[in-house]
Amino acid sequence: MQSVQGSEALQASSSLPTSKNVFIKWALLASVGIVNGYATILMYSRGELSFALLTVVLTALALYIFGSKKTYAHRYIYPGIAGMILFIIFPLIYTIGLAFTNYSAKNQLSLERAQTVLLDRTFQGGDSYGFDLYQVDDGHQLVVKKNGDLLASPVFTMGELNGQEFNLTKIAEATGSKEKIKAIIQNRSALSSIDLITPSGEEVRMSGLRKFASVAPQYTLQEDGETLLDNQTGGYLKPNMEVGFYQPVDADGNFVGDTLSPGFVVEIGTANFERVWKDEGIKEPFISIFIWTVVFSVLTVIFTLVIGLVLASVVQWEELKGRAVYRVLLILPYAVPAFISILIFKGLFNQSFGEINMMLNAMFGIAPNWFSDPFTAKAMVLIVNTWLGFPYMMILCMGLLKAIPDDLYEASAIDGSNFIDNFRRITFPLMIKPLTPLLIASFAFNFNNFVMIQLLTNGGPNMIGTSEPAGYTDLLVSYTYRIAFEGGGGQDFGLASAIATLIFLLVGALALLNLRFTKLSQD
Repeated sequence: MQSVQGSEALQASSSLPTSKNVFIKWALLASVGIVNGYATILMYSRGELSFALLTVVLTALALYIFGSKKTYAHRYIYPGIAGMILFIIFPLIYTIGLAFTNYSAKNQLSLERAQTVLLDRTFQGGDSYGFDLYQVDDGHQLVVKKNGDLLASPVFTMGELNGQEFNLTKIAEATGSKEKIKAIIQNRSALSSIDLITPSGEEVRMSGLRKFASVAPQYTLQEDGETLLDNQTGGYLKPNMEVGFYQPVDADGNFVGDTLSPGFVVEIGTANFERVWKDEGIKEPFISIFIWTVVFSVLTVIFTLVIGLVLASVVQWEELKGRAVYRVLLILPYAVPAFISILIFKGLFNQSFGEINMMLNAMFGIAPNWFSDPFTAKAMVLIVNTWLGFPYMMILCMGLLKAIPDDLYEASAIDGSNFIDNFRRITFPLMIKPLTPLLIASFAFNFNNFVMIQLLTNGGPNMIGTSEPAGYTDLLVSYTYRIAFEGGGGQDFGLASAIATLIFLLVGALALLNLRFTKLSQD
């Protein structure tokens, strides 16, 4: 009996750590759920529905994987899944979603938020009154002159002003020392933030360096919850859901006059995609930039592959002395950070003081306009990108050449084959299969090589007569960036997202096409 009781006690004691671990596990999961749930509610209340959904998906997935015995074994792959959702799937879906909206620098708010901003606006709705600022023992005091009376504010500290309301009281005479206009200018921001209430209930606000004026709300929200009454003009404004702005309406409810900022985000369907094909100021540079992007990517892959293969063959030649030194020297461009090399080349290609033009002028009497002529600018971009890319291809080719058995070349030599025959019948066929996916990856990388274009030419020289900023050396990705952040008519994120979506589809289609041709060539 004692032995049975002892075994039961031992089992109970051994189960305590397990129970404790389970408790800690569920406590952590509950904490994660509560914190992320609260964050989700905050994001949803602020109109960030997309980020709220992302938080819900990641949290629910974590709770399901770590909380269920069936899926607990998959906990090690959760960081990878979460990273893929967070950094690949969500940005892709979010970008595609923005492509169907008018989201831009002028249209960033929700309708409710834009309405709140407009309702906070005021205008001078009555008389203005002079004022003076006095320094007293405990701080400062405002004295407003209204109809011959002196109205004083409570004493306040200038650094603590932040949108307070002060009631004015009638005084016989001002006390303290009167501040000069210089002090008012220095503290204008703080003084402009306060509201003063006169004994009659009138609200006045600073309207100049020497005046406070009666203010009134610029707009009043009507019973329908959307229409605004302009208290200054007596007209009405309604939200125009086609353009994403409040706009005046006539007696028949038709939109007239100029739109009112700030705007709000609305769904506009495929309008951004239609602009790419219908707006000649966008269509022409888009097609031109797309063709140049493909040419740039293809030529870069070809140039880097040819140079890399030749150099790999040279440095692996057994009769070459100092091969290790040559390898190190040829790999150095790959070891130096790309942005440093790009900026160095930008100085070397300087049209007036660059060493390259100095050498060309001394040797041939020419000095190309590398940054202002479209053709030479493209040539410069290809030269620099080839310099940056050939070491990578050389390293790949060195590894692939090492993998080819020497017996094949020995047998070929017995048959009397030369170098060209060896390359055509042995080297190229054995290298092309493992090299093809790497070439496709290199093509895709150069298709979106934003850093090189941005640092070297910033897309220039610029095209003339385009609706959006575009340059002759712009790639589609840099063209999209310029539309999003450098647009002359306002940063048009919706149009940039539409072009980014097209880039994704184009790159995906080209990758599938390359893979298809590769598969056919291998069959």
